Amino acid sequence: MVTILLASYNGEKYIKEQIDSLLNQTYRDFIIHISDDGSTDDTFSIIQSYTSKYPDMISVVQNESNSRGAAHNFMNMMIGCKNDYIMLCDQDDVWLPNKIEITLDKMHSMETIYGKDTPLLVHTDLRVVDENLATISPSFRAAMNANYEKTALNNQIIQNTLTGCTVMYNRALSELITKMPSFMVMHDWWLMLVAAAFGKITALNSQTVLYRQHGDNEIGAKDVRTLRYKVRKLLNYSEIRKALNDTYAQAQSVLDVYRDKLSADQIALIESYCDIPNQNKVVRWIMCCRLGVLKNGIARKIANFIFI
Repeated sequence: MVTILLASYNGEKYIKEQIDSLLNQTYRDFIIHISDDGSTDDTFSIIQSYTSKYPDMISVVQNESNSRGAAHNFMNMMIGCKNDYIMLCDQDDVWLPNKIEITLDKMHSMETIYGKDTPLLVHTDLRVVDENLATISPSFRAAMNANYEKTALNNQIIQNTLTGCTVMYNRALSELITKMPSFMVMHDWWLMLVAAAFGKITALNSQTVLYRQHGDNEIGAKDVRTLRYKVRKLLNYSEIRKALNDTYAQAQSVLDVYRDKLSADQIALIESYCDIPNQNKVVRWIMCCRLGVLKNGIARKIANFIFI
């Protein structure tokens, strides 16, 4: 059984199209749990119309108070859900019909190699589209210059390569998601860090989601290969500095939650990484190289060395 966790908030414009895309999946053995974060538009009533029509497939709860954003709404669901296979779903995208089928096939292949008791995570590429579903970029992976092969903890501690709406993870990994961290950048990054520390990660090159870009996106897709993007990022010192500081705080949270499960080498890695801001510039450069905490791509590496 596959469980789909969908976080909703004021998504009346797109959520019907998303739910319809879930109901049109080629793989049928799934249920949808929706957590609405106190929507003030018609989102909740739209969802209720689906729960009335498909009571065995769709359930919804509405939070009494807002969870402080999609990340916390998702994390609350992830903490509570301990099922065989779990997928995360944004309210404004569209899933391609074979998304569950091909992701689950890959998960089963991983289980054959590593066993069901190993925490496992599968994710895929996306097709970036505008609000009317016209293609902006055929590959999110290419647009972001992402390297899905770098799955080690030292790679993920500095740069997330997971887009949450593409993920499937197994029960063994779900059992490790037990509490809300004191700080996280996003729920999918947190999940990726846990998988990198304790399990195995595999990516599919297939695009399984129409990743809709519109004015209300919390997180969006940018083509990082363009000169305009690179110049804008380099000129935005405060944004880069905050992003780096957030990685230190998130790494410390990983240490706080999982210290008793991490290996000695992993603890040493995270402690050293969290100590980088306390060092002078030259030592920071040396530590980044020694720990292998370098972002993918020349432009990102240059920015890191400038602003570290």
